[in-house]
Amino acid sequence: MSISHAPPDSPEPDISDISGPRDDYLTKTAPSGSDAGNVPHVSAEPTLEPILPASSRRTRVPRWLRRTSGPVLLVVLWQILSATGVLTADVLASPGRIAEVGWDLVQDGSLPTAMGTSLQRVAAGLLFGTLIGTGLALVSGLFRVGEDLVDASVQMLRTVPFVGLIPLFIIWFGIGETPKVAIITLGVTFPLYLNVYAGIRGVDSQLIEAGESLGLSRWGLVRHVVLPGALPGALTGLRYSLGIAWLALVFAEQVNADSGIGFLMVQARDFLRTDVIVVCLVVYAFLGLLADFIVRSLERLLLQWRPTFTGR
Repeated sequence: MSISHAPPDSPEPDISDISGPRDDYLTKTAPSGSDAGNVPHVSAEPTLEPILPASSRRTRVPRWLRRTSGPVLLVVLWQILSATGVLTADVLASPGRIAEVGWDLVQDGSLPTAMGTSLQRVAAGLLFGTLIGTGLALVSGLFRVGEDLVDASVQMLRTVPFVGLIPLFIIWFGIGETPKVAIITLGVTFPLYLNVYAGIRGVDSQLIEAGESLGLSRWGLVRHVVLPGALPGALTGLRYSLGIAWLALVFAEQVNADSGIGFLMVQARDFLRTDVIVVCLVVYAFLGLLADFIVRSLERLLLQWRPTFTGR
């Protein structure tokens, strides 16, 4: 169907003199009579071509390769500086020497034993810190009375460096395993408390009103609305707490330790063995990276309901 704006009695306009390619016209009225066979057929339906985003047209590089390229380049630069003499052995051993020393420590069993002892300390401190920090955050976040009683004290203790409490812990608990676990527990508690508390108080109030309108009880609101809404903050706090747990372990194992990775570092310091010290630091970094990977896997598993931007 075509619509003409010309007067009823005026002749139809001649379009034979119009310049331009034929494809510019999406539709065209075919003439009648003998001229109909001389006009080429023009399709009324345009051909659609899929438009791909720029990110999908790029060459796809495996993500594991991109994530490992940075550390690999750093190790290569380290090896080059060691080979050229910029980094001497007494300042920092070469990566090859560190790998050789690490393999010797694995073969004689000292490194696996130290790793097992340190993992036990971190696990105990993380367990106690998670229970204490989460419990205090629930009391302070769910109840105003709990906030008035708990939050001020926690905020005051949070500003005290937990490393400065090591002498008190030694006096209170002696020089055994208890002060070491207590230091890790204290380092884990406060980051977890802050993130869980912020997650609870960050739940949208409209969701609470919607749950109340649906007839949910107080426990039902906590279970189905508040806790799922606070879960992202809790997992973020757990990641922070794991990082601080390994940092606290370094200080804790300096307190008259006779086993653990920190004990190996103290011995290496006394004998000026920078290669052993770097091996222990690499083990610390590897264990921390492994713990962070576990928590991130939990995030992907537990937070599938939350669509987020993952980068491009």
